[in-house]
Amino acid sequence: MMTFSKYFFSFFLLLFFALPLLNAQEKESVAVERHFADGPYIFHLPDGGMKVLSVDTAGNLTDTLYQNALHSLSFQVVSHSGRHQFNVKLHPASRPDWKYEKPEKLFAVSDPHGNLDYFASVLRGNNVINENYEWIFGKSHLVINGDVFDRGKDVLPILWLIYKLEKEAEEAGGSVSFLLGNHESMILAGDLRYMDKMYHDLSERSGIKYEDFFAVTTELGRWLSLRNTIVVIGDDLFVHAGLGEEFLHENLDIPQVNEEMSKALFMTKQQRNDLSGLTKFLYGSQGPVWYRGMVLNDEKYNPLHIDVLDGILKKYQVKRIIVGHTVFPNVPSFYGGKVIAVNVNNKENFEKVLGRGILIEGNETFVVGDKGIMDRRF
Repeated sequence: MMTFSKYFFSFFLLLFFALPLLNAQEKESVAVERHFADGPYIFHLPDGGMKVLSVDTAGNLTDTLYQNALHSLSFQVVSHSGRHQFNVKLHPASRPDWKYEKPEKLFAVSDPHGNLDYFASVLRGNNVINENYEWIFGKSHLVINGDVFDRGKDVLPILWLIYKLEKEAEEAGGSVSFLLGNHESMILAGDLRYMDKMYHDLSERSGIKYEDFFAVTTELGRWLSLRNTIVVIGDDLFVHAGLGEEFLHENLDIPQVNEEMSKALFMTKQQRNDLSGLTKFLYGSQGPVWYRGMVLNDEKYNPLHIDVLDGILKKYQVKRIIVGHTVFPNVPSFYGGKVIAVNVNNKENFEKVLGRGILIEGNETFVVGDKGIMDRRF
């Protein structure tokens, strides 16, 4: 009987001290989940001033007005979880080149969709950035093949990181190309179907429509308005979704495509359709940010015939086309290596140690993961 009492008393003491600890851990977990960091969103005002809207990690919304635009403003960007922090300095925006010589190295990924954890991981693991989110890729070229917007909670930090890296790469003799994807075109047209709830909440709290956070009068809106849709780097053409037979028949020059896409970027779907037949086509299902027929053979996608692909390659004087948009398990190629698809499930491939993108170095193209080059190459 004494033994039972002793064990019962010990169990009671253990339970007495363990419960507060469990509750504390539960509260800590809840606290981590309640980080709401977002911003800054920078608005350029008609009177030459500037408004900066931010949300700190406690969820407090701040709205700061400056009488004069601070063209060299430096600020800290914090991810939603508070895990990622880096500094950004404003710089003038201009349209990047649409054609580049082949660089020493080229690293390409696609569709980060608001998840900075996986985006930063693959950039670090392939020596594009260091632990301080600084460019260390030298004279090489980074391509983000569209779709930063939607799904995740770190859309803005990823945009600011690309914005920052673009300037740092330029200063080092390298380049960054962020191409427009279908989710950029959707958000800026007010199509918010795939947006995370936190951004709906931000819009409601601030009284600002979400697409207006990226209007052409904002810092990132100005920058987005000058992003390209298609770029040629060496013998490779990069585009978010793909190019099909109808695109070839339009007989378009790449600079023309980039300008036309930018011209209608901040319009609604109806406004784009009304602007011109060309704009309607470019933003439609057979256009460069939506067309899936390069990588899917279901009839509804109007699959591409090899002869048409060869015609596209010949017209644009390239040997391959690199696309994102359509999700695949592990970076496949099509048409004997003439098309490579670099959009994967970033979370799943991170966890399974599968391909996340490609590295082109010299005459070789490697599949890369979060720890660099993998065994497979094209």
